[in-house]
Amino acid sequence: MTGNHLARRRCTTATSCALVSERGHSKSVLPNAELFDEPMPVGTAYHLLREELIRDANPRFNLATFASTWMEPEATRLINESLAKNLVDPRAYPATTQIEQRCLNILASMYNLPRETNEDVIGVSTVGSSEAIMLAVLAMKERWAEQSTESGQNKTVRPNIIMSSAVHICWTKAARYFEVDIQHVPCSKSRYILDPGQAVDLVNEGTIGICCILGTTYTGEYEDVQAVNSLLSQRSLEVPIHVDAASGGFVAPFMTPNLEWDFRLENVTSINVSGHKYGLVYPGIGWGLWRSRAHLPRHLVFQLSYLGAIQESYTLNFTRGSSHVIAQYYQFVRLGKAGYHERLSAIVQVAERLTQALRELGFMILSKADGVRGIPIVAFRLKPSRKPKFDEFVLSEKLQRLGWLVPAYHMADGASGIKLLRVVCRVDFTQELCDLFVRHMRTTLEECIA
Repeated sequence: MTGNHLARRRCTTATSCALVSERGHSKSVLPNAELFDEPMPVGTAYHLLREELIRDANPRFNLATFASTWMEPEATRLINESLAKNLVDPRAYPATTQIEQRCLNILASMYNLPRETNEDVIGVSTVGSSEAIMLAVLAMKERWAEQSTESGQNKTVRPNIIMSSAVHICWTKAARYFEVDIQHVPCSKSRYILDPGQAVDLVNEGTIGICCILGTTYTGEYEDVQAVNSLLSQRSLEVPIHVDAASGGFVAPFMTPNLEWDFRLENVTSINVSGHKYGLVYPGIGWGLWRSRAHLPRHLVFQLSYLGAIQESYTLNFTRGSSHVIAQYYQFVRLGKAGYHERLSAIVQVAERLTQALRELGFMILSKADGVRGIPIVAFRLKPSRKPKFDEFVLSEKLQRLGWLVPAYHMADGASGIKLLRVVCRVDFTQELCDLFVRHMRTTLEECIA
């Protein structure tokens, strides 16, 4: 199909109607369903795609995402310089392989992993926490299966995992993919996180583990990992705890280092964390760590020499980019403990500023965004008396017209009648931007009330 034929085709989108003439021939701006016959000049392709992407939201105004939306130019330069490196090729990229292990060592230290020998930390970099969680669920299931076989347990018992109804959807996916039943501990109108007693009461012979969340996506609150661990110990239950520290794993170590939620607790056997959240790296990078090799069944780890060097692999993917691992290490090198504490403290200050402003506007605050009891996100709702004319979903829609992406949603099962809005405070959500958002929120409220 030639460019002239494309020009005569009926336009189906705004971009497909425009034509560009260069070097004596015309082309439809961007292909929709099939490739053009001929190449497009490099400058034209870049310009047209860049114009297409203008329709996307400004990441700084996207208050819905936990993912980092800003890094220093030097970090971006390192990312660009490493785009061609395949992380699974240690023979070609030994420095990158070493950097990945250094990151795992640093995380193990942050999470107080007891190390009596000099063997490598048992962990892996992943595309994000979702992949790390799936690997953790698989490891817990296989370890439970091995122990069940050794003890002669009833083979008809189905594996199950215990978690709050406030878990991320990736937990449901992991359970379904790996055929594990979920035992939910529902939230309530006054509690939006896991109830430790209810969780431990659900333990049975099929339980492969308990999930505890360090910073839920609903309100950002930390679940009480220490209480779950204590109850298991009191009842002599050898049930693994996996901590989903996707959001809080880069907050708690710097803001509340004495909070015991990690490998200091004897039943915590694995932890996941997202580097692209408060690890301050662009998406997507995650990490999974295990207490020891005993908690990661050996038959799940593959040895191969496909690329000329013997290596071990325990991921859902094979080929992976190196850029974000290097970016994570850049942040470790660049910031250190003091730098992370400084940046997180600044984010918490903005979260507290926003919390106070929203209270003054008449909202009910559901989060604990102080960096002590939860991550710096602000979850809030309208007071019931203000709801006859509009609700949180109306506010969300009106704010989007002003350029702000603020999600409205229902609370997790057990408290699903509660509607709320959520703002994720990130490093580029400055006090000035916070104040602008508050002004727009005030204007929006006045418009709704009028």
